[in-house]
Formats: sequence, C-alpha cells, structure tokens
Amino acid sequence: MRLVFGLVLIAGLGLAGFAVYMAQNYIGAYENALKKERAKSTAAVPTKEIYVATRAIAFGEEILTEDVRLAPWPKEILPEGYFDAENPFFVDGEGNRVAIRALEMHDAMVQVKVSAPGGDAGLTSRLKKGERAFAIKVDVASGVSGFLRPSDRVDIYWTGRIPGNDPNLPEGDVTKLIQTGIRLIAIDQMANSDTTDATIARTVTVAASPQQIAALAQAQSTGSLSLSLMSNTDETVAEAIEVDQLSLLGLEKAQQDAPRALRTCTRIVRRGVEKTEIPIPCGD
Repeated sequence: MRLVFGLVLIAGLGLAGFAVYMAQNYIGAYENALKKERAKSTAAVPTKEIYVATRAIAFGEEILTEDVRLAPWPKEILPEGYFDAENPFFVDGEGNRVAIRALEMHDAMVQVKVSAPGGDAGLTSRLKKGERAFAIKVDVASGVSGFLRPSDRVDIYWTGRIPGNDPNLPEGDVTKLIQTGIRLIAIDQMANSDTTDATIARTVTVAASPQQIAALAQAQSTGSLSLSLMSNTDETVAEAIEVDQLSLLGLEKAQQDAPRALRTCTRIVRRGVEKTEIPIPCGD
C-alpha cells in the first residue's frame, strides 16, 4: 500500500513539473512574439528625435536643461517649429528660454510655445516671488524726461499737503521720500529695455511688495509722485527725507507763546448762613 502511495505521489509531482515547464515555454513564446511584433511596428513608422518636455512647465517659467530631452517622434506628424540636434533648443551664451504657453509632460518643444533665448513671457515672468506690479502716472517732469527704461531702479517722492491745523505738523506742501530702490518692469506698454530712444511715458509699472503698493496707491491718490533715477551700480539705501516750505527756505517756525491760564470769575450768593459761589463770565 505504501509502495502504491509513493508511486502516485511521484507521478503527481512529475505531472506538476511538466505543467510548469509547459507554461514557462508558452509564456516565453508569447513574449518573444510580442517583441517581434513591436519591433515590426516600430520599423514600420519612421521616427525622428526631437526635444520634448520632461515635466509639466507653467506659463512664464524658465526652461532648464533637465526640463527637456530628445525623444523619438513620428516623422509623419512632426510639429512645425520643432527643435532637434541640428536645431538645438539651447544656444550657448544666449540664456535660457521661457515658456510662453503652458506645457504638459512629453509635449514637443516648438517655437510658438517658448520664447527666444534669454527672452521672457511678459511682466509675470519679471516678477519675483512676493512681488506685484503697480502702475504709476508720470509726465515729462516726474518721469525723468523720458530716460527711464525697464529694469532701471528709482526713488519715489510724494508731494502733497498734510491736512489738519496741528501747529506741530509741517506747513504748506511737503515732499517726502516714500520708497527707495524700486525696480521698473515696463514703460507704458513696453517691457523691452533694448531701445535707447527717450520716450515720454504716461505710466510706468514697478515691481514691489503688497505693502509698498498699498503705500504707493495711498500716496498717488492724495498727492503727486515724482521719480528719481538711480545708478545701476548704486546699492546704497537713501535715508528718510522730508522737506516742507519752511525748511526749503531755511526758516524756522516762530516760537509760539505759552497759552494763558483760563481766568475764572465767581459771584457769591448768601442764603442765611450758607455761602454759594456761582461761576460767571469775567469782564475785561
């Protein structure tokens, strides 16, 4: 009986091993056939290596070397204006390109979706983290006679009249330095700094923090703003400056007399033994 059981067990193990062997052969043959079909399909569709995005790239974002790679693309549907080894995406010494349209991962890099080398995508690409754009009205006098250019830095002065009758406040119009080293990013609708011609602008757009913009908006609505052009190499920060009409002329405020103590007059009224003092207006 034990001999029969052993023979049955050996036969079962043999059949199981044979089944595994046959399954492996079948799977291997299927994989080989699939590889051959894929190779035939690839050979049947001619391709060309072009630059594609390796990740999603947002509008206005600078494109770095790790953001693109060469990948095969069917020649029959090559996009217009693509970049390849003969027409490289990066040009030595000319800066990186910027996305002027949003790109998805594996999108083809084409000329209509990216800027020229060293270019930008408009004002949004010129704003640093935490900065906002704000427009300031200017004329030939307040705008430095039209010699302002995008990327210049300016000091901003406010001129206006401080309300109130407090004798401790400056008298007449006051000019005060309210912002220093503010960066210009556009003149009117021009953001290109290559031009050398003087342009009489009506507005300039600056890049500043939200707090600075709130101060500029308040100053522009309550007085007039003037710009003072800074040197590109000047890293100094101007000190607090405030000039009113008296200090401009070198005059001092007249010393005011100390206020006189208020004189109090009373009238005495007697009612029996009681005496009452009633306050009354004092005569001259």
